[in-house]
Amino acid sequence: MNSPDLHLINNAKPEGFSVKPSSASARLQVVTLSQETIAAFKKKCEDFPVQALEYKPFLRFAIAETLNELTKFTLGETLNSIVKSRETGAFLLEYEGQPTTPEEAYETGDFHVQLSTAISHIVGLPNHDAMMNKYYARFTVENKDNSDSYLRQAHRRMELHNDGTYVNEKTDFVLMTKMAEENMEGGDSLILHLDDWEELDKFYNHPLAKQDMQWGSPPSKNTPTKVYHPVFLDEDIDGDKGGPRLSFIDQFVEPQNREQGLYLYEMGKSLEADTNCISVRVDVGSMLVLQNNIWLHGRDKFVANEGLRRELLRQRGHFTN
Repeated sequence: MNSPDLHLINNAKPEGFSVKPSSASARLQVVTLSQETIAAFKKKCEDFPVQALEYKPFLRFAIAETLNELTKFTLGETLNSIVKSRETGAFLLEYEGQPTTPEEAYETGDFHVQLSTAISHIVGLPNHDAMMNKYYARFTVENKDNSDSYLRQAHRRMELHNDGTYVNEKTDFVLMTKMAEENMEGGDSLILHLDDWEELDKFYNHPLAKQDMQWGSPPSKNTPTKVYHPVFLDEDIDGDKGGPRLSFIDQFVEPQNREQGLYLYEMGKSLEADTNCISVRVDVGSMLVLQNNIWLHGRDKFVANEGLRRELLRQRGHFTN
C-alpha cells in the first residue's frame, strides 16, 4: 500500500511529538513523544498515583486530558485519526529517554501505567479486565509456565488473533505496553492487517462466515459464561462502512460440528501462513495500540533462557466520542 498522507491523519501540526510510518509497514504509525513533553508529563503524574487511578475512574480521564493539553490537544487528534482509520488503524507509541536497563525499567513501572492510562483514555474507554479485576492487566512471561493458555508460554509462537472474542463488551482497541524485560531474544510482536490477508475473500465469502459460533475461555480468564457471535462482524462500526471486521482466536472458539471445526482450522492455517504478517520490535516503555477487529496480533517465540522475564501491561476497550 502507499504511505498514508499524514496531513489526512493529523489536521494540526504535532506539538511535542513526531509521527512517521514504521519501516515495517506504512500502515503502522510511529508516534514519538519529545523529551520535553515527557518531562512535563512526569511532573504532572505526581497528582495521579497509580492507586488513585485504580480507585477513582474519573482520574483516568483527567490524566489523559493532562497529557493531551501538553501537546495543545494535537496528540489526541492524531492518535484518534490513526487508530480509527481503516487504512492505518495502529500506532507504536514511544518517547525520548525510554529505559535502557532492567533497573531503569522497574523504577519507571508506575509511570508506564500512568502513560498507558492516559493513552487508552485519549482513544476510548478500557473494559474491565476480569483476569486481573482491574481496568488493565499486568502480567509476566518467564522461561517456565504452567498456565492454561498461550499468553505466558514463551517457547512457542502465539498465533494471530483478535482480543475480546469471549466477552460481551465491544473491544474496539487493544493496547500493549512492554514494562520490562531481561535475558530476552526473540518474542517480537506479530501483526497482520485484515485487508492485507491474502485469503480474506475466501473466508469472508464462506457460508459460515456470518454464522454464530460458541466462544469460551479457560479458568484463568475469570469469564465462565459462553458468548455467541460470528467470526466476521457487522461491517459498520461507528458509522464507518469500511469493510469486513474479524473476531477470531483459535484457543477460545468452540466449534459445535464438523463444518465449523474444519472452517476454523483452515482459517487458522491461512492466517499463520500469510506472507503479509509483519514483525514489530516493541522496546521497553513503548506501547502498541491496534484497532482490534482490523488488525490481528500475535507473538513470535522466545529463545530459551533460564533468566528470561518480560513484564507486560494490556488494556482492551471501546471507542468513545
